[in-house]
Amino acid sequence: MAVVFLLYVIAEVAAVWAVASAIGFIPTLGVLLAGAFLGSWLARREGGKAARAFMTTARAGRPAHAEVTNGMLVGLGGLLILLPGFVSDVAGLLLLLPPTRGIVRRAWVRRIERRAPAAYRTNQVIVVDSEVVDEPRREQNPPPHPPQHPVIDSW
Repeated sequence: MAVVFLLYVIAEVAAVWAVASAIGFIPTLGVLLAGAFLGSWLARREGGKAARAFMTTARAGRPAHAEVTNGMLVGLGGLLILLPGFVSDVAGLLLLLPPTRGIVRRAWVRRIERRAPAAYRTNQVIVVDSEVVDEPRREQNPPPHPPQHPVIDSW
C-alpha cells in the first residue's frame, strides 16, 4: 500500500510539474481550482441523480444493485476530485461521467462475481447433512410454584 501511495504522489507531482512548465504556475493553480469547483458541482449533481434513481427503484420494489454501485462510484469520484492534483481530478472526473462510470461499474461487478464463492454465482442448492434429535418431553402445564420473592402489584 505504501508503494501505491508513493507512486500516486510521484505521478501527481510529475503532472503538476508538466502542466506548470507548459502554462505557468499561476494558471496551473487556476486550472486546479477550476477543476475542484467543476468537479464538486458535477459530484453534487450526479450524486443527486444517483440518490433519486435509488429511491425510485427501492419504491418500485426492485433490486437496486446498479443504483447502489453508481452511488458508491459517484462518492469515490467526488472524493478524488477534492484531492489536489491532476491525476486524481482526471480519475474522479471519469467516475463522475455516466458513460465511463458505467464501464467501471460493469468491470467492478464482473470482478466481484469472479471472486465470489461458486454457491453465490449460480442458483445451486446446498445440501447440508444433518440429524434430527428428539428431546425428552416436558410437562405441558407444570404445577405453579409460589414466588420466591415478594410480588408487588400496583392495582
